[in-house]
Amino acid sequence: MKLIALPAFSDNYIWLLHNDQHALVVDPGDSAPVLAWLGQHPHISLDLILVTHHHADHTGGLPELVNQTGAQVAGPAMEKMPVPARGLQQGDTLAWHGLDLRVHEVPGHTLGHIALWLHPAEQSPILFCGDTLFSGGCGRLFEGSPAQMLDSLDRLSALPGDTRVCCAHEYTLSNLKFALAVDPENVALKSYAQDCARLRDNRQATLPALLSTERDINPFLRSRSPAVSSAVQQRDASAIDDVSRFAALRNWKNEF
Repeated sequence: MKLIALPAFSDNYIWLLHNDQHALVVDPGDSAPVLAWLGQHPHISLDLILVTHHHADHTGGLPELVNQTGAQVAGPAMEKMPVPARGLQQGDTLAWHGLDLRVHEVPGHTLGHIALWLHPAEQSPILFCGDTLFSGGCGRLFEGSPAQMLDSLDRLSALPGDTRVCCAHEYTLSNLKFALAVDPENVALKSYAQDCARLRDNRQATLPALLSTERDINPFLRSRSPAVSSAVQQRDASAIDDVSRFAALRNWKNEF
């Protein structure tokens, strides 16, 4: 299985996975990058489109892609899609050419948001997490609550550490700038920020990220750690438990 990030808009990634014959794509907000890639690889057919949530920059390309390729669409059962789609919910498994894609409901950014985890043979696992988990950050809470997002991130963080985190935006450098403000003595974070800056200087993607790295550097996965919780409480003394500290951390990022 080969994993490719197709840039879209100013900072989106449409993830494409293929086995040299069949391909799937994730969150195609724009059909053009996908159709261009398929045109360059005429021996590969797109037969599955996965969607993590309903926002237009993740679904806008669906009608054209379905029309051009006939691909099946699968997305969150709780959210409306612009084309007919199989509804996926917690615990579902979607089979695709020898792979089993496991569905995790991860409300927070939107109420019906899902993530999909899969483990190709003899490769490290892959997590398509949309706008729930970013490298160094997490999504804004447009529909869900802080408690929901904290629980969603806890469950994603519990996945195997060698999982490749395939989020949908190149937000890494801005997220790391905030992370360093929260957790400035974090040696792993400082090293990772330097590595990511070099990648972007060379016009390379910072993604996918390793989940084990995110556990070490992402303040939203570390909101209970002494360093992060202390920084949050210095800013907001009313943040006295896990959920209120997470909420204060997310509000801090919103205002950063």
